[in-house]
Amino acid sequence: MASAVLPSGSQCAAAAAAAAVAAAAAPPGLRLRLLLLLLSAAALIATGDGQNLFTKDVTVIEGEVATISCQVNKSDDSVIQLLNPNRQTIYFRDFRPLKDSRFQLLNFSSSELRVSLTNVSISDEGRYFCQLYTDPPQESYTTITVLVPPRNLMIDIQKDTAVEGEEIEVNCTAMASKPATTIRWFKGNKELKGKSEVEEWSDMYTVTSQLMLKVHKEDDGVPVICQVEHPAVTGNLQTQRYLEVQYKPQVHIQMTYPLQGLTREGDALELTCEAIGKPQPVMVTWVRVDDEMPQHAVLSGPNLFINNLNKTDNGTYRCEASNIVGKAHSDYMLYVYDSRAGEEGSIRAVDHAVIGGVVAVVVFAMLCLLIILGRYFARHKGTYFTHEAKGADDAADADTAIINAEGGQNNSEEKKEYFI
Repeated sequence: MASAVLPSGSQCAAAAAAAAVAAAAAPPGLRLRLLLLLLSAAALIATGDGQNLFTKDVTVIEGEVATISCQVNKSDDSVIQLLNPNRQTIYFRDFRPLKDSRFQLLNFSSSELRVSLTNVSISDEGRYFCQLYTDPPQESYTTITVLVPPRNLMIDIQKDTAVEGEEIEVNCTAMASKPATTIRWFKGNKELKGKSEVEEWSDMYTVTSQLMLKVHKEDDGVPVICQVEHPAVTGNLQTQRYLEVQYKPQVHIQMTYPLQGLTREGDALELTCEAIGKPQPVMVTWVRVDDEMPQHAVLSGPNLFINNLNKTDNGTYRCEASNIVGKAHSDYMLYVYDSRAGEEGSIRAVDHAVIGGVVAVVVFAMLCLLIILGRYFARHKGTYFTHEAKGADDAADADTAIINAEGGQNNSEEKKEYFI
């Protein structure tokens, strides 16, 4: 916003007189317009002090409504006028000379002239002037800034289908915005860093961002997101493409029989080969590493079946799978045990259980014996001390005490024997 004080009283009077003379000679339909234009021209050379007119800058999104307000701080009922960037009068007081119906009067008083402009376009951007015909006249301007969101957002991937380990180029373009947009990249929830270039044409900006991305098999089906940040955009404006990544097979061998996993002579063995890749492998083969496949082995697609196992079947069995990306394999090492290997293992387990039970019983018996002996010795020691004390109390001297103690002990033993 900027302000200026218009001409002094004598200058303004001269301008008004000239306007009156010209208006008198003009046709009736042009008299008012000529008068307004002459007064506006006289206001351009203004200098002085005592500014009393205020405005505020306006920022608006294209297609929405802008509100322009000319406010007077200390009103003296002077005339307020609003002009467009070409200095054409939009409103003179509450009268609209400009034939643009998008301008509508919202409020007119001695302290404010407020006007709305609907369906704002980029051509409406610029300075709008408010003029107040005081002594001296005053002028202030407000700047309308129009924000234009991106008109189109496009994402382009160099290859529709990529191979794992390959680096691909992804581009995102945000066209015709004002100001220039900011582009951010995401792969799933992870933010990536791209490189942006800005092109300007007729006050509009086109931004192109480039992302170099090395893909892996885990990226198959993951979205690559181009997200735009712009002051005219609320929320997230984004577009995305899903990655399609081809990768070589992943091979896994599963034993379906025997269920306990122990292969013994005479038993059967069944292995299943699971292969996953993109594109899906169409050929799955079984081979025996460093040897020929047993004659009694049966191959059925991804399944390998060997009946009546024997020790000559020991070795490494390999499942191979391939697609247009590459090939992969997984190995299973077969070792055939004796037919009694499982029974001997069971017998050993039973023996160990019996031995453990016997040891537990012996330990428990020893603990009980120790407890009984401890209680016996504790009671016997107490009886001895008691008899010794009784002999000492009844004796006149030491010899008598010993004799009494022996006698007491004999009595105690007799009592014990009687008790038993």
